[in-house]
Amino acid sequence: MFAAPSPLPPPRELLLRLYAAAVARAQPSQQMPACLPELLALAPKPGQGRTLVLGAGKAGGAMAQSLEALWPADMPLSGLVITRYGHRPPDYLPRRIELVEAAHPVPDEVGLQASRSLLAMTQGLSEHDLVICLISGGGSALLSLPAPGLSLADKQQINRALLRCGASISEMNCVRKHLSAVKGGRLAQACAPARLHTFLISDVPGDDPALIASGPTVADATTCADALTICQRYRIQLPSAALQGLRSGAFETPKPGDPSFASQRLTLLATPQLSLQAAADAARALGLPAHILSDEIEGESREIGRMHGALARAVARRGEPFAKPCVILSGGETTVTVAPGIKPGQGGRATEFLLGCALALATEQGGEPGVHVLAADTDGIDGVGENAGALLSPSSLARAQALGLSAQAALDAHDALGFFAPLGDLVSPGPTFTNVNDFRALLIL
Repeated sequence: MFAAPSPLPPPRELLLRLYAAAVARAQPSQQMPACLPELLALAPKPGQGRTLVLGAGKAGGAMAQSLEALWPADMPLSGLVITRYGHRPPDYLPRRIELVEAAHPVPDEVGLQASRSLLAMTQGLSEHDLVICLISGGGSALLSLPAPGLSLADKQQINRALLRCGASISEMNCVRKHLSAVKGGRLAQACAPARLHTFLISDVPGDDPALIASGPTVADATTCADALTICQRYRIQLPSAALQGLRSGAFETPKPGDPSFASQRLTLLATPQLSLQAAADAARALGLPAHILSDEIEGESREIGRMHGALARAVARRGEPFAKPCVILSGGETTVTVAPGIKPGQGGRATEFLLGCALALATEQGGEPGVHVLAADTDGIDGVGENAGALLSPSSLARAQALGLSAQAALDAHDALGFFAPLGDLVSPGPTFTNVNDFRALLIL
């Protein structure tokens, strides 16, 4: 006889479990130990060279903590890593690697000075030295050193415009690379002729190392002309020094084949797909079929939300393309375009996705029966708020209406936080000390 399947946890608890499984798979402490033997084989012996750790990103503190905990006490180690404010692991007391917290998504003076100090540490490196770079999402803003002739204020202005215009992550990072003195492979140039091993936690669709944190140690195949075209497409106002540098090619980045990358090694520690697989495994362990759509979904958050809602409705009503009960998972990086003249409310990509999804699932009674959705950023922060995302249930729209809240009005004002917070449906784990971008789970019962 076959044993009857165990009852599933309540929908909210189940979705939060899947999110936790995705985040756990992306923790540096789970992946770094396997890399240690190779690193130790590359490291110079005491007195024969330096082992320098450089890095930036939301996962930077956790990556530095893992490496420092594993590194033998009798082998030299020093360096500097920049992470976001509040993203220092609470149990990490750096001893050999300096950890600086700075602003994200718009860079600040602290990040500028830390980036300047980080670049200065590369002076005097030789072929006897090893540089270990720890790179994760968020590094584009945290590792901020403007190209010659540009100021921090210039970079802040351009960054704000890029974040609001609806450009994809690849387009934004193309511009950022060419207006930087350290990104787009320039950090690798500064480290040469030292041996260079970069560890990456991917937050970009397709896991292209050249896009993660704008690829400070990776050759850049894009051009100044590409960056200029993107700025023109999205009507990004550039200061005269930026225009001149892009038009003349003076801001060109090092390209594939440059000797600076000859001794480069790259290791992906965590990716969106691996985290989605971990969530799928957690669902299947509960006896629930799980389907991964893609880890590379891009587009307007509200439209991607509507698409996911339409898919969930088809499963709920017709059993196509998947039979219920099931979980549908997806990842990637969506965008929120703020129209000129609109002063946006509070929220981020994940919660705006949920508003689009809610409207697609709307019925006369409220929401689609049996459909529950979680959308959250794996770094624990959705946009600039303190929540990672939120939960959507069949009762969300009805409960919102009882409070006088409109999903459409919140969407028009880009104020998803103002919609979900009064419902008590925010997901707020705090910083997770990693970052593999958006996580979405649709539970259809």
